[in-house]
Amino acid sequence: MQQTFYSNGKLLITGEYLVLDGAKGLALPTKMGQNLIVKDANTGAIHWKSYDADGSVWFEDTLSFEEIQNNNITPESVKATLIKILQVANAMNPDVFSNSGGLSITTQLSFPRNWGLGTSSTLINNIAQWFQIDAFELLHKSFGGSGYDIACAQNNNPITYSIANGKPKVEQVVFEPEFSQNLYFVYLNQKRNSKSAIAEYHSNKTSQLSSYIATINELTQDTIAAATLEEFAQLLHQHETMLSALLKTETVKDTLFPDFDGTLKSLGAWGGDFVLAVSKENPKPYFVAKGYETVIPYSEMIL
Repeated sequence: MQQTFYSNGKLLITGEYLVLDGAKGLALPTKMGQNLIVKDANTGAIHWKSYDADGSVWFEDTLSFEEIQNNNITPESVKATLIKILQVANAMNPDVFSNSGGLSITTQLSFPRNWGLGTSSTLINNIAQWFQIDAFELLHKSFGGSGYDIACAQNNNPITYSIANGKPKVEQVVFEPEFSQNLYFVYLNQKRNSKSAIAEYHSNKTSQLSSYIATINELTQDTIAAATLEEFAQLLHQHETMLSALLKTETVKDTLFPDFDGTLKSLGAWGGDFVLAVSKENPKPYFVAKGYETVIPYSEMIL
C-alpha cells in the first residue's frame, strides 16, 4: 500500500515574533511545499530518504522501531529531530507502527531546503496527516514554535493567525492586492535558525509588549485592507521600524540595502530567509548586482 501526503510552505508577512505572544499575523501559503510518500516494506524497520528540490538526497537513514520507542538517540542531529517527531506521533497514535512490518518513506521538497519556507512544518503536518493526529499538538510536543506555519501547511488561502488561550486561531482572509506585480520576495542567501531567533526575542521582551501587540494587530488588519501600493509600503515600513525597536536590531534595509529605492520588510526570523520588496520597478537587477540572485515575483511564490 502507498499513501501520499502534501503540505504547503509558508511566509509570515506581519506579526513575526509577536505571534508567539498572541499578536495576529498575516500569513501566506506558498505554491511550493513538501510531500511525503509512505510504502509498506517487509524490512522490520523504516528506511527514510529525503530529497531536496534539485533531486539531491539531503538525508537518508534507517530507523528502527525500537529507536523510536526507546528514545536512545544522539541529540541535535537530523535523525534525532526526526525520531523525536515520530516518537510524539507514535505516542499520540500507536496503531500506525504497531501494525507495521516495515516502511519505505520518501519526502520531496519543491523549494530548496535552505530557503526557510517550512521544511520542518511541512514534514510535521504531513506526519500528522499520516498518523491522523492534530498537527498543532504534534508541533508543540516535538519541535515548538507559534504554529502559523502549520496553519499555512493546511490552508490554500491567505490567513490570519494568532494564539488565544493557548490554542491556534486561524481565519481565512481575502488578500488579493491589485499591486501584487510590485511585490517580490528576495532570498538573503542564508537560513536563520528559528529556535535561536525566538530565544533572542524572548531575551529582549519589554514591559510594553501589550502595546506592541495591539499595534501589530492594527497593522495586520490595515495591511490586508491596503488599497494602494503606497499605503501598503507605508504600513510595512511602520511594522519594520517598530520591530527594529523591539528587537534592538537594525532593519534589513539599513543594514544591507540603504540605497534601495523602495520598501523592504523582513519575513520571519530577522537576519535570514526572505524579505518582501515593494518596488515600482522590477528590483531584480539591483539585488543581483549585490549578490542576491533569488528574486521571486509575488505571483510565482504565493498560492
